[in-house]
Amino acid sequence: MRKIPPFVFYCLLIILPAILSACSPITTTENYGMSRSSQAYTDCEYDQIRENQIIPVESEQDLEEELAGLAKSGDWKADGSNHNRIQALVTYDFPITINKQVEFYLNLFQNKQKKYFKRWLARSTKYLPAIRHELRNAGLPQDLAYLAMIESGFNPSAYSHAHAAGLWQFIRGTGRNYGLRIDSWVDERREPEKATKAAVAYLGALYERFGDWQLAVAGYNAGEGKIERAIKKYNSRDFWELARHRYLRLETKRYVPKLIAAIIIAHNPEQYGFTDIAYQQPVRYDLIKVPPRTDLRAIAVSGSTTVKEIRKLNNELRKNQTPPTKGSYELKIPVGSHDLIAANLARLHPVATTGYKTHRVGKGDTVGRISKRYRVSMTTLLKANKLHTSKLKIGQRLRIPYKTTKYVLLKEGQTAKDYYASASKNGRMVLHELRRGETLSKVAKRYNVPVELIVQWNDIADVRRIRAGYQLALYLDQDTVSPPIASTSAPAAATNISLADVKKRKPVANKRGNKADKQDTAISYYKVRNGDSLWSIARKFKVSAHDIRQWNDLRNNMIHPGKKLKIVDS
Repeated sequence: MRKIPPFVFYCLLIILPAILSACSPITTTENYGMSRSSQAYTDCEYDQIRENQIIPVESEQDLEEELAGLAKSGDWKADGSNHNRIQALVTYDFPITINKQVEFYLNLFQNKQKKYFKRWLARSTKYLPAIRHELRNAGLPQDLAYLAMIESGFNPSAYSHAHAAGLWQFIRGTGRNYGLRIDSWVDERREPEKATKAAVAYLGALYERFGDWQLAVAGYNAGEGKIERAIKKYNSRDFWELARHRYLRLETKRYVPKLIAAIIIAHNPEQYGFTDIAYQQPVRYDLIKVPPRTDLRAIAVSGSTTVKEIRKLNNELRKNQTPPTKGSYELKIPVGSHDLIAANLARLHPVATTGYKTHRVGKGDTVGRISKRYRVSMTTLLKANKLHTSKLKIGQRLRIPYKTTKYVLLKEGQTAKDYYASASKNGRMVLHELRRGETLSKVAKRYNVPVELIVQWNDIADVRRIRAGYQLALYLDQDTVSPPIASTSAPAAATNISLADVKKRKPVANKRGNKADKQDTAISYYKVRNGDSLWSIARKFKVSAHDIRQWNDLRNNMIHPGKKLKIVDS
């Protein structure tokens, strides 16, 4: 037996575990209306499924059973015996053929998959008006709208074993080719309107290439190259003739009869036994432009709604933040909430605080292992649960603290400083003076808050211009977890602001922008920049938005870049 060379052995040692890890099946408890699915996903894809509740299209078992039944249906050929009868009852704009394969799917939808098809019909009215509008504008058959039914069951969160996503089940390459943004922040395959525009464009291109809608639909599934080669191989542009041969996969061949059966039933569901359908209303929403990296929790608090509702309207978002785009991001919000959210965003203030998740102690769990798993110190874990010993019992529930951000809606004219001065239970404001060699990352780690929150609190436009001596305002909730590296006393470079201090202390001028005069009463002027809001300017100069409006005779919070605002410092 030949020995494996050391280099090859070393490569296998590194690569093989990664391959096995990627190929190991992950079972998800969520399903698309069929049986529970067991599919192989990469770690990244599994995180996406878990965080955004992406739902598998169908299980491998259901697919195998469907294909096995379809394979027994007989010869793939067009049979016009029932075509005239069907055509006389309903008018279709997609070419309808009735044969054994179409009848197989008519029977499948009316029996074994009836409860699923009923669910698809109920969901269809949520998206059909918008889809038909796009098809009509492009001059395409309206019945193509039901392609989204057999692709995803009209579910924008659907995800297939082939890594296709969304209402129209685009794979990454095709989605990007037709203008859909797909990255770690956004997956527009899951945004119904944008995905529909891309699907309509793709279907139009396929029809222009093949001149036949059945071939175009087959190409949508298999790719235009595969259909082009089948046409050349068998010298035919008749889909049913191509389907009689083994060149096309059964998964592709099933696509056309399945669509035809769905179109037939959807046009007259009562005739096929689908009654009492609880049809859903079309999606309605308002639009609002928000800055990059806007936290969806801030939007939810401003609109008296939930993050879940905002995520549902913005299904393309992969995080609870809008992406870091160059300009603003157009966010969908509940219908009728635009004015409320726009007004409240100017009064919203972020606070670093502590959230808690629950861990149930299992066999082999120790304080050390649990601390390592959740990345908290053992001291913090023991204090959070008021434990005086590290001994744990199986089944015991532990509170696991983690850092998070809550949003406080300030009263009209109230500043963050006023909020913290009004009641000590709300938390404390800390002024931290940067020392030589100290960075925002070090400060963030010291106080256990995100860097971006410090930037937001202090309206820092460019972190590279921050120098030693710069005063940073930190707004910390009383329950904020103390960082492991911090001592029990306040840092030497920081000052805890009490109610008396707030009344006495003069606002600290930052080292950028316009500075207030240090006289008892002084007037300075600030030139509005791109991205500024009345709220951010008020925070910058430690005054209220209400005062700025009074000083400048402003009727509302609307300001424009280039406008000079009077700032009174007294």
